[in-house]
Amino acid sequence: MKVKAIAVMALLSLGVAGNAVADGAALFTAKACMSCHGADGKSPIMPMYPKVTGQSSDYTYNQMMDIKSGARANGQSMAMKGIMAGVSEADARAIADWLATQ
Repeated sequence: MKVKAIAVMALLSLGVAGNAVADGAALFTAKACMSCHGADGKSPIMPMYPKVTGQSSDYTYNQMMDIKSGARANGQSMAMKGIMAGVSEADARAIADWLATQ
């Protein structure tokens, strides 16, 4: 019985992870990330803007949180600081998770 319960929970968690990735894609659009980084996160509108795909989720999330807190204040991060003010930690995690799959 315990094995069956564990199997059911594992399958349910896969659905949650899939939803988080889908939410990240929607948030990437809703938070206007594509305005600078491109719709796919791989084609920024200006050469100085980074491609935001192809990194681990943790790396991207940590970069976003450092920009939000002001710990990272180089390059274009000052422009991002204002944008990140409207992005919650949960939203940043969902966006980072989605970007890691792209």
